[in-house]
Amino acid sequence: MTREKAKEREQPFAQKKFMDVGGHRMAYIDEGDGPAILFQHGNPTSSYLWRNILPHLAGLGRLIAPDLMGMGDSDKLPVEAGRHRYGFTEQRRYFNRLLDALDVGHEVILVLHDMGSMLGFAWAKRNADRVRGIAYMESVVSPLLITDFPEAARQPLLDVFSTLEGQEASLQTLDFLDGFLLGTREFSETEQAYYRKPFLIAGEDRRPMISSDLPVNGVPGDTAAIVADYAQWMAENDIPKLMVKADPGFLLIGRLHDFARTWRNQTEVTIAGTHFIQETSPDAIGIALADFVRGLAPGARERC
Repeated sequence: MTREKAKEREQPFAQKKFMDVGGHRMAYIDEGDGPAILFQHGNPTSSYLWRNILPHLAGLGRLIAPDLMGMGDSDKLPVEAGRHRYGFTEQRRYFNRLLDALDVGHEVILVLHDMGSMLGFAWAKRNADRVRGIAYMESVVSPLLITDFPEAARQPLLDVFSTLEGQEASLQTLDFLDGFLLGTREFSETEQAYYRKPFLIAGEDRRPMISSDLPVNGVPGDTAAIVADYAQWMAENDIPKLMVKADPGFLLIGRLHDFARTWRNQTEVTIAGTHFIQETSPDAIGIALADFVRGLAPGARERC
């Protein structure tokens, strides 16, 4: 890769736009025309994650990539709203309202990752007649057990997400971001700066990193119930699906991979990487997504 190309890949895909949602600004990318192709990131990233994948889809539709609240260039929520203000329930409320305001139409293609998959799958279930296709990678396809994760990651995940002490300690460092995301490969200073920008101030500005409400061992119960509900629906519906399987992967492995493989009307591709495969294999993902989108005939959706 030339130095010029390397620098180009450090930059965001497009300039952000902003929408007032419930009194707070949500940032998002919105480029192109045609059916909406919605790219939703999870924790602890932003729309920046998709910067080297979006070019592969240019010309195939309206490319939309939101920043969840507190992440990327979206606003931080007031501390007075409590420590659960970036959890699934609140993020879902802002996500749904943003999609309504953007008028994403009735031929939506979802591209999902991490906690973003929880938001996307739940939205798809409630808006099934508006969904043309669903692509997902390293996603939450079912309520989780701690044993679903690689053994070395189990205790650190429990420490960060399941204990108040672990959460409070994580607010004082960038260890979670640096180890989990920026440890994926060697990142340039520019790339690191984009990912660290929302979390430079220690304390509550870092709350979004650790507030996914990931349903592990049945907790939290309300989120686990939502995930179980959409998991059953995803297994039964006939919406065209693309599973991008990371190898060796981190989240969509073992029991969860076996379950997702039972979903109907699905194509599976395998891409090298662990969890943040957008950073290690962006071109392979982009090519697979472009092929998937080209194969979806507008209006030719089946429903159960």
